[in-house]
Amino acid sequence: MEALKAFDEFISDAMASIDKATTLDELEQVRITFLGQKNGRVRHLQTLVGGVPREEKPVVGKRFNEVRNQVTESLEKKLEKLSSSSKASEPEFDLTLPGVSPRIGGLHPVTQTISRFREIMGRFGFEVVEGPEIEDDRHNFEALNIPEDHPARDPLDNFYIAAARSCSGGPVLLRSQTSTVQIRTMENSKPPVRIVSLGRVYRPDTMDATHSCMFHQMEGLLVDEHVTMAQLKTLLNLFARSFLGPEVQIRFRPSFFPFTEPSVEVDVKWGDSWMEIGGAGMVDPNVFRAVGYDPHKVSGFAFGLGIERFCMKHFEVDDIRRFYENDLRFLKQFQYWLTLRLSNNRILTQGNTSTVDSERPADTTRIRCKTPLMHSTTNALRESVRQIQTVSRIQERYHCSLSGPLQNRHATFCPT
Repeated sequence: MEALKAFDEFISDAMASIDKATTLDELEQVRITFLGQKNGRVRHLQTLVGGVPREEKPVVGKRFNEVRNQVTESLEKKLEKLSSSSKASEPEFDLTLPGVSPRIGGLHPVTQTISRFREIMGRFGFEVVEGPEIEDDRHNFEALNIPEDHPARDPLDNFYIAAARSCSGGPVLLRSQTSTVQIRTMENSKPPVRIVSLGRVYRPDTMDATHSCMFHQMEGLLVDEHVTMAQLKTLLNLFARSFLGPEVQIRFRPSFFPFTEPSVEVDVKWGDSWMEIGGAGMVDPNVFRAVGYDPHKVSGFAFGLGIERFCMKHFEVDDIRRFYENDLRFLKQFQYWLTLRLSNNRILTQGNTSTVDSERPADTTRIRCKTPLMHSTTNALRESVRQIQTVSRIQERYHCSLSGPLQNRHATFCPT
C-alpha cells in the first residue's frame, strides 16, 4: 500500500537526520521538519491515513502511530545525549578565582559634618530640633524683627512660592535661614531654652567657590537668665576648636543683624585670608516680645554657622560646588574607618572614623585605617589621638597596649 510505503520512507529519513544532528539547534530543525504541526512531513502522512479505504484504516492508523512514536522517542534520546555532552563541555567553576567585591557606599562629607556637629553640641548640652523648609512670612521675617522694607525680604533675594501663596493667603517661601526654628521653638517652650537646628536653607546667591543657592546651616539658641556675650564667644571658640582642632584661628567682627544686638560675624583663617563661617549675637528684645518672652527677665544669644564651610575647612576642599557634583571619584575619598585588633587578630571595635597605622612592637594591638586623600595629616593625627583616647577603656579592659608612642607622633598615614 502507498501509505505504508510512505511510512517506511518517513521513518528512514527521520532516523538518518537525527543521527546526523550534532547540535541542539540542528536537532530542533529536524524535529520541525518531520514533526512540525504546521509544515512537518507528519502532516502529509495524516492526509494519507485519511484517504485509505475504510477497511484498511485500522492497520494504517496503527502503523502511523508506531512511526510517529518511534521518531519522537529517537528525538528525545538524541536531545538528552546532546544536552549532557553540552554540559560536560562547559568549564568547571574555579573556586580559586577572586570574587567580585561589593561596592560599599559611605556617608557624604556634609552628612559626616552634620553628625559631628550634633555630637559636639550634644556634649555642650544643646537639644537638636527641626523645622519645616517651607516657611511663612511671619516665621522667616516678622518674628525675627525684619521689617517689610528690609532688603532681606526682597523677592530677588528669596525663593517665594507663588502656588503656595494662593493656597495659604500670604507669602510662602523656602526658608532663607534656620533662625525660623528658633521662633517656632520659643512659641511652644518656656525658658530656659538650649537648642540647635541643622538643615538646608535656600538663597539665590551666585554660585562660586564659597557660595551656593542651597546650603546647610546650624542655628543655635540659648535663652536663660543672665546670658552674656562672653558666654557666646566662649561657646563658639570651644566649638571651633572641638571640630577644627586647637590650632584653628577664628575672629569676631562687629556686624548687624535685625534679630540680634549686638551682633558679630565669625571668621576662620583660610590660607592667607579669612573666610566667614557664620553670624551671632545677643537676641534682640523685639524677638523675645514676638514670641511672648519678657526681655527684662531673660536674655539669650543666637548663632548661625555654615556647615559646608566648616566641612571645606576640615577636609581642605577648595570649592563648595564639589560637594554637589555627585562625582564618585571625589566622594569616595571620604570613606574611612578605624579597626582595633588584639594580637590574636580578634577585632575589638570598628568605627566610621579616621586614624593612623602607628609603629608597633610585635604581639601588640594594631590600629589600621584608611585616611581620605583630602584629609590633612595634621587633622588625621589629631583625630587619631581623640579616637585612641576614646578606646583607652577598651584597652585597659582587655589588657592590650597601643601600637606605638603617640606622644612622639610616630605614624605612617595610609591614604585610600
